[in-house]
Amino acid sequence: MGIKRIDVGSRMSEAVIHNGTVYLSGSAADSLDSDITVQTQETLDYIDQMLAKCGTDKSHLLSALVWIKSFDDFAAMNAVYAEFFKKDPPARSTVQVAKLPRDVRVEIDVVAVLD
Repeated sequence: MGIKRIDVGSRMSEAVIHNGTVYLSGSAADSLDSDITVQTQETLDYIDQMLAKCGTDKSHLLSALVWIKSFDDFAAMNAVYAEFFKKDPPARSTVQVAKLPRDVRVEIDVVAVLD
């Protein structure tokens, strides 16, 4: 089975599909001045849109890696995340990092299977 790249840019693809698995690049919010709740919701909504574009949805997520700028924001991020994944959440790791691109507060990377 070949490799399908979605929304290819000069340095990365937004998603790559291979062998029935969707790899979605780290996604982040556009509202850079917003708090962690808004940024988390925007990021998860974008992931939802990209998964649909790839032919799957959040119920088919296998794993998520969350990078967060500050664990002071963990509870607020986690509340939005839990609401988004009321049923069948993926396996998840959360890591605090010193700095994220564009100074966002949260970035999320996911892997899913095709619907």
